[in-house]
Amino acid sequence: MPDANSLYGPLDPAPDAGWTDARARMGFFTDTSVCIGCKACEVACKEWNDVPGSGLDLLGMSYDNTGALTANSWRHVAFVEQPRPAGHRTPPFAGLPTAATVSAASAAVAAGTADDTGTDPGLPPGDPVAAARMAAGPEFLGMPGAQPPGRATGPAERTDFRWLMMSDVCKHCTHAACLDVCPTGSLFRTEFGTVVVQEDICNGCGYCISACPYGVIDQRRGDGRAWKCTLCYDRLGAGQTPACAQACPTESIQYGPLDELRERAAERVATLHERGVPEAQLYGHDPADGVGGDGAFFLLLDSPEVYGLPPDPVVTTRDLPAMWKRAGLAALAMAAAAVAAFVGGSS
Repeated sequence: MPDANSLYGPLDPAPDAGWTDARARMGFFTDTSVCIGCKACEVACKEWNDVPGSGLDLLGMSYDNTGALTANSWRHVAFVEQPRPAGHRTPPFAGLPTAATVSAASAAVAAGTADDTGTDPGLPPGDPVAAARMAAGPEFLGMPGAQPPGRATGPAERTDFRWLMMSDVCKHCTHAACLDVCPTGSLFRTEFGTVVVQEDICNGCGYCISACPYGVIDQRRGDGRAWKCTLCYDRLGAGQTPACAQACPTESIQYGPLDELRERAAERVATLHERGVPEAQLYGHDPADGVGGDGAFFLLLDSPEVYGLPPDPVVTTRDLPAMWKRAGLAALAMAAAAVAAFVGGSS
C-alpha cells in the first residue's frame, strides 16, 4: 500500500499551507506506560476550552465514562483491562524511591544540577523530599502510574492482569483529509502545523467527519457544527503549554517540538525494552505511514486495535487526484463523442 508521502510528497505542514513565518512544528507525545487514568487531561481540556459536559455514563460499570472522542470530549482516557501477555516480565523498578535514590536526588537539587520546581502529591510545594523525587524522575514519584499498568505495591500485588490506559486526542495529521474536503475553509493549518476548526465558519456539512481516518471529528448535538481538539491554539500563540499536558501529573502527555518528541519517544521505547517490556511500541510517529505521520503520537503497550486505534490509517483522500483525473478524461471523451456525433449527423 503506498504511503501518504509517496502519493503527496514529503510535507512540512505549516510552510506548505502558506505560512511564511511558520514556527517549529509542535505536537503531543503520549506515553501510555505512565498513564494512571486520572482524567486530569479531560477536565483541563473542558475547563480551558469551555467544552460542554459529556454527562455521566458508566458504560456498563467502566471507569471510562466518556467512551470515545466526541464533540464534547476532545480528550478521551481509555481503560483496558487484560491478562498479562505471555513472557511479560515486570520491569525492575519499585514504586517509591529508595533512600539512596532520594539521597542522590537531594544532593543534585542542593548542587543546583536538578530541577526543584516540581511537586509531589501529599507534600507541600518546595518540600525537599518532593524536589528530590521530581529530580529522581517520573518512575520514582511514588504515584500509581510509576508502575507498569496493572502492577500494585504491597502484599496485594497482582501479576495476572494489567490495566492499559491511554489519553486519546486528535492526531493533527501531516496529510489531513479533513482539510482536503472542507468546502468552507473552516478547517485550517496553523503556523505550528496543527489543524483547527473555526466554528464560526463551519456549516455543519459533516464531510470532515467521514474523511477522518481516526474517527476523531464529531458534530455537536443541537449545534450541528464540527468540533475537535485545537491543541490549545490560543495557548500556543502565547507561548504556553496546552492545558491537558500542563495538567498531566505523570508527564504521560508531553508537548513540544515534534522532532524532539520523536527522539525522546525512541529513547523511552529503548529503555522499556531494556527493562523487560518488549511489547512497547510507537504509533503515529513514522512520516512514511499512511497519513505522513501524526502531530500527536503514542507509546503503546499492545497493538493499536486494543486501544481502539486503526492499525494502518490511510489518508482517506489519497485517491482523489486519480479520481479527478479519470473524471476529466471521461468528460473529454464524452465531449469528443458528442462533437463527433454532431458533425456526423450534420453531414
